[in-house]
Amino acid sequence: MQFILTTYRRLAIPMKSQHFLRLLTELTSYKWSSRLIGSFTKTKTSRLLIPWYSKTYAICNEEAEKPVSAYRSLNDFFTRRLKSGLRPVDPYTASLVSPVDATVTEIGRIHDNLSIRVKGQEYKVGELLGRSIIPGNFNGGFFIILYLSPADYHRIHSPVSGFIRETAHIPGKAYPVNEFGLKHMRKVLKRNERLITYMQHRYGILSIVKVGAMNVCSIKYTEPLSLRLNKGDEFAYFEFGSTIILLMENEPFEFRSGLGLGSRVRVGEPLGYWVAQMN
Repeated sequence: MQFILTTYRRLAIPMKSQHFLRLLTELTSYKWSSRLIGSFTKTKTSRLLIPWYSKTYAICNEEAEKPVSAYRSLNDFFTRRLKSGLRPVDPYTASLVSPVDATVTEIGRIHDNLSIRVKGQEYKVGELLGRSIIPGNFNGGFFIILYLSPADYHRIHSPVSGFIRETAHIPGKAYPVNEFGLKHMRKVLKRNERLITYMQHRYGILSIVKVGAMNVCSIKYTEPLSLRLNKGDEFAYFEFGSTIILLMENEPFEFRSGLGLGSRVRVGEPLGYWVAQMN
């Protein structure tokens, strides 16, 4: 399916074919298909695909914690850690840092009706958080959506220092969360499986929404999970590519200058600052 979507982007398939691709995507969006793929990627046989995978997605193997030959399976390689010190964390107290290596796909304010727009589709904050929503002053707050491609490092780090107030798991489908999925499928960010972490930090509540995607077998917390996290601490990971949504309360905050659609970010880089604390 990933190959089909890539072909679609490269060949600019006409509008009529988009309907077929949407139908095909619907048929392959069930969790059982992702689990089937996931089961294979955890086998010893799948390690034979690591060189192909690394070359296809131009992965920088020199950053990996271990030599490529040391990984037991494709999934083991995909969820690899990096060498120590490669992702320095911004030390400024008032900064919000990127929890992942990713591309910014949307960024902006949460509207007063508690909604955000993503690729022309409107999402209510309640749709993203489900019944797990913790009361917070999100009206007029801020959001940023970070897309992890198959080439990216897929460990998730804390964007702030604080403690985990609550977690929630929302079952769902496994639609692609790339450009095609966000634009042409109906509200995939609320239909896909999600793992939500609410963090209480110095400046309020931060919602970290981890969205599953096509071929994502699972989203897991690092074990043992510490309830108190320092900025930059690893606390979760994806098994294959996906998306992170950060929702911030309506506090004095500014995204860093130059950050916008298509920006590449890395773990530990500042995404913005709580400006009331900068004076």
